[in-house]
Amino acid sequence: MTARAMKDIILASTSATRLAMLEAAGLAVRVVAPEVDERPVKVKLAATRVRAETVASTLAELKAVAVSKQFPDAIVIGADQMLDCDGRLFDKPVGRDGAKRQLRDLRGKRHRLISAVAVAVAGEVVWKHVATASLSMRVFSDAFLDAYLEQAGDDVLGSVGAYRIEGLGAQLFAKLDGDHSVILGMPLLPLLDHLRLAGAIGS
Repeated sequence: MTARAMKDIILASTSATRLAMLEAAGLAVRVVAPEVDERPVKVKLAATRVRAETVASTLAELKAVAVSKQFPDAIVIGADQMLDCDGRLFDKPVGRDGAKRQLRDLRGKRHRLISAVAVAVAGEVVWKHVATASLSMRVFSDAFLDAYLEQAGDDVLGSVGAYRIEGLGAQLFAKLDGDHSVILGMPLLPLLDHLRLAGAIGS
């Protein structure tokens, strides 16, 4: 089956933000959670001291391929995001205390968000892309941090930076440089361009 005959697009991610981005762009997308254990992959890659771009790209590809093997006739999108601050890679925080420690470490500093996306068909990666955005977190008080975490709730635990820039998390920042979709976790415009070239969406 050629790419032009394929109508089924699957997002190999449980991220509500990524799904909302695709739906807002007019795509009809089905969600299938990838059965990929990310932690041992991250530990192994970290041990080799690879760049954040490699980690994000590897995980995006693994997710896309895992679901693509289940649905070989579909176009499967996998994505991942890493946070790099002064060479230190951050992961999603564990619990409210973990989020607090993480935001204290990022406070007053500039960090990078690396977002990767991969497309797989019939169990093989056919396209991938990695993009970076830079964010400068302002110097905020401990009182503001406590109030922020109380108001934001457990939603921040689903973000590698313990913030959601599309909501209350915007108040944590002094400056943002880069594509908004990259900050949200998936380079949208390059992905849409690929899907057009593949005949999966209108051109």
